[in-house]
Amino acid sequence: MGLFTAALVAACIAPQALAADYDPANRSEVAEMVRKLTGEGLDSAELSRVMTDARRSQSVLDAMSRPAERHLRWDQYRQIFIQPARISRGVQFVAEHLDAFERAERDYGVPREVIAAIIGIETDYGRVTGNHRVIDALSTLAFDYPPRQPFFRKELEAYLTLTEEQGLDPLSFKGSYAGAMGYPQFMPSSYQAYAVDFDGDGVRDLWREPVDAIGSVANYFAGHGWVQGLAVAAPARGPSSPPEGVEVNSIERPAQRIASLADHGIVSTAELPEDLPVTPIALDFADGHYEYLLGTENFYVITRYNRSHLYAMAVTTLAESIKEALERQ
Repeated sequence: MGLFTAALVAACIAPQALAADYDPANRSEVAEMVRKLTGEGLDSAELSRVMTDARRSQSVLDAMSRPAERHLRWDQYRQIFIQPARISRGVQFVAEHLDAFERAERDYGVPREVIAAIIGIETDYGRVTGNHRVIDALSTLAFDYPPRQPFFRKELEAYLTLTEEQGLDPLSFKGSYAGAMGYPQFMPSSYQAYAVDFDGDGVRDLWREPVDAIGSVANYFAGHGWVQGLAVAAPARGPSSPPEGVEVNSIERPAQRIASLADHGIVSTAELPEDLPVTPIALDFADGHYEYLLGTENFYVITRYNRSHLYAMAVTTLAESIKEALERQ
């Protein structure tokens, strides 16, 4: 290739090669964020370097455009997460980090099996933590996903802040398409608020340190009102289909009374105080029948992690399975 031709080719490709999707010099809203964070004490040059390296991800936008969770029956959803291998890995995970689980129970009042179940559902105990660069996912959603830009801009700001505070490279970490990170898949704002240095090394590291993840999940639950010693859900019996006039599967704070539910045919089969506020849970199966439980305040706390009654039931079921397996040892 002659020098002229080479120069012409280079001139043609250079703008595309050098183009930066979120370079503050080219995106006024990115520059505005950089100014804001600089005013809060972050390094302006470092922020510009990081944002210039961030890339728009079409795969992130595609994932966000799909429903987060298509409608599934409980038996279908359960089949995804409640498998013998996941239960056995949960037992092994507890055994490997038993001291951390015992300390988490003492410090936060959250049972080891519930903590393990959260990490097991989220990432299969750290085996699957996401393959999207966090900076790309959050930048894409913060600046090129109009439906939830304010939320994701706050998460991007939290991510840039916590990585600088901890001396971490924000370009090096991967997570989910929504920017959730590490063993417990914390969003950056949750990382800031609830992550703890549970192994005492001076760093809150949820990407590489399972002990920090264990303490942080427990802290998250305690911070959202976990009630020590209270069951997550109690068995009940009910009609062939959910009765009219009763809201089932709510993810709001429990507000229904056991006595009033009995008037609609949903009856507790466990010994619970009549005035205990609960949420009736109706779980559907392929043959059309329903099984019922009464979710307590702790069931509600689990839905703060993921706002789905199916998710909370999967965590509850996996936790019970792990506990039973531990007790058999």
